[in-house]
Amino acid sequence: MPTIIPLDTPTLGDRSYLVHDGEVAFVVDPQRDIDRLLALAEQAGVRIVDVLETHIHNDYVTGGLALAEATGARYHVNAADPVSFQRTPVSDGDVIEVGATMRVRALATPGHTYTHLSYALEEGGEPVGVFTGGSLLYGSTGRPDLLGPEHTGALVRHQYASAHRLADELPPSTQVYPTHGFGSFCSATQSEGTASTIGHERAVNPALTQAEAVFVADLLAGLDAWPAYYAHMAPANLSGPSAPDLSLPERARPEELRRRIEAGEWVVDLRTRTAFAAGHLAGSINVGLDGSFATYLGWIIPWDTPVTLLGETVEDVATAQRELVRIGIERFAAAATGDPAGWAGPEGLASYPRATFAELAAARQHRPVVVVDVRRRLEWVDAHIEGALNIPLHELSERIDEVPAGEVWVHCAAGYRASTAASMLAARGRTVVHVDEEFATAAAAVLPIRTDAEAAA
Repeated sequence: MPTIIPLDTPTLGDRSYLVHDGEVAFVVDPQRDIDRLLALAEQAGVRIVDVLETHIHNDYVTGGLALAEATGARYHVNAADPVSFQRTPVSDGDVIEVGATMRVRALATPGHTYTHLSYALEEGGEPVGVFTGGSLLYGSTGRPDLLGPEHTGALVRHQYASAHRLADELPPSTQVYPTHGFGSFCSATQSEGTASTIGHERAVNPALTQAEAVFVADLLAGLDAWPAYYAHMAPANLSGPSAPDLSLPERARPEELRRRIEAGEWVVDLRTRTAFAAGHLAGSINVGLDGSFATYLGWIIPWDTPVTLLGETVEDVATAQRELVRIGIERFAAAATGDPAGWAGPEGLASYPRATFAELAAARQHRPVVVVDVRRRLEWVDAHIEGALNIPLHELSERIDEVPAGEVWVHCAAGYRASTAASMLAARGRTVVHVDEEFATAAAAVLPIRTDAEAAA
């Protein structure tokens, strides 16, 4: 069997694949920063001769066209996709011969999009692996609502039928290689799995174990918000994105950082939430590199706002820049690195306290405080602190004036999103406390918790 090398992009929850026979290779669903795939091919001593897209992606800017141009490979995109660049059109049933030994068959698997394709890798005429993109995932499927509510009903039924097509046409031993499902919001639900087969999915995947009506109802009930930047991904991918410019932005001095903040631009501190709370440039926003950095920054930032990056090292800034070009944010106005005290200049650093849920419970006993829960709607419905105000992080910029006057304690599920929210509130001059603890500990802190059943009553 050919060698299959997955390339993870954990902060977006996706995988690309390099598949080779020792001489030539094909790539499935490449990310924008194609240098990683070029390095993998060089390490394996193989030439990339084909690039395959399973669909027009909604959660990242593809590197497919750039990779094809850099290597001279054929770029296979569904013939029905209205792209504005030259490609090798591919349709259901088409066979792609890769080199002398590898054979790939295209299978129409609509559901995540109308034109979604999966690719069955065959050996000796028999399927041994299938690259399922956003169709059949590990214990789940791709979500069907990203093209808009008017399409969701049709797409969710297509997704069910596509999962059954794969299960019916491919042997149980066929390895499943999805693009989504590792944290991507393109997945209907998340899975802990890292490998699977068609046979295993037949036994555990709701799309294959439930009746269609039950699957449709359960999947639709479990869908929550998806990142706002997704709206920009398909148009970018249809136009044929170029390779990214990863050269570092200009270095900014304290007076420039202050000017950018006062102009309403976003100055983003990449450090951990602990470091940020202890001391930061007033008006800067904390979106740490230690979490889903690109997903959350891309979700909350106004799309045309210039971005300035603050990191402890040049490497931190470079990492953030790589993360952001994957979702099409390339407006890097400036950067600063080193000691945060140097970013603030003579004005000095701002700070705010971090606390536990037990400390929140104690504070509520002694004085009035505002509790803001920035988790998403379904998290809130499942369980929340009685009396808390739910404003999901991705809605906070537009709803920040809804936060009542007074001392604001902000929490999420584990502390990461709450740090971003606390920084946004602090930038507006609010007195904030960042509750930096797992929400599961809230009940043990003797805080009154309401469940989904109580919330619905």
